[in-house]
Amino acid sequence: MYKEMFDLSGKVAIVTGSSRGIGEAIALAYSEFGAKLVLASRKLEGLNTVREKIESSGGEAICIPTHMGDPTSIENLVAETMKYFGTIDILVNNAATNPFFGPTIEASESVWDKIIDVNLKGAFLLTKAVGKIMIEKNEGCIINICSEAAIRPMPGLGVYSISKAGLDMITKVFAQELGQYGIRVNGIAPGLAQTKFSKALWGNEEIKKMVVSRLPLGRIAQPHEIAGTAVFLASRASSFITGHTIVADGGSLVS
Repeated sequence: MYKEMFDLSGKVAIVTGSSRGIGEAIALAYSEFGAKLVLASRKLEGLNTVREKIESSGGEAICIPTHMGDPTSIENLVAETMKYFGTIDILVNNAATNPFFGPTIEASESVWDKIIDVNLKGAFLLTKAVGKIMIEKNEGCIINICSEAAIRPMPGLGVYSISKAGLDMITKVFAQELGQYGIRVNGIAPGLAQTKFSKALWGNEEIKKMVVSRLPLGRIAQPHEIAGTAVFLASRASSFITGHTIVADGGSLVS
């Protein structure tokens, strides 16, 4: 009984930003637990690599190039998913960008627009579109990949921190409004993870040493450690959990 609670067999899952890092790890984990994957990211080449990994293990996946800062591209993602699979059971809003590192007061308006459009507005629009499909069948699961930065702003990542704080509130708002339709909305807030996206941080020995020094677990995260939490939140094992963001930060916030 309890083992079956984690089973995702037959579920259709969209994972944005799934060409690498945490998104790739979540996609691979979902496939291993039986889900059919819709891989979405800007570059098709990276998506195809992940698709090949899934198919080589007996899973099923399709690739839909998507720019989360473009509403038309988001509409296409939903339309093509419905055309191919006919339904959407799980949505993971993982795609994010951060083209600026430095004092927030120096961040340009164009930097603000790009970060907010991808990290916040894109997730908002995709959640709305997928939420309407889930409402029709009275079930569904939405997971937002937030960040420790939403809770405690990260130095040099001010606008990014603001966008992730907004994503955390999107989680709460939609959980409150969609719960009546059997739709659960939760988040995951990773601390520093060893991904290409965050290499500017962990690739700098001074910054990495500073981060690790205040982590009770004494190390940064690996992508698969976040994927495990994503499987839990997408499965029946978390069927009575909604509106929460699980902080997976190695204990950073208690240090």
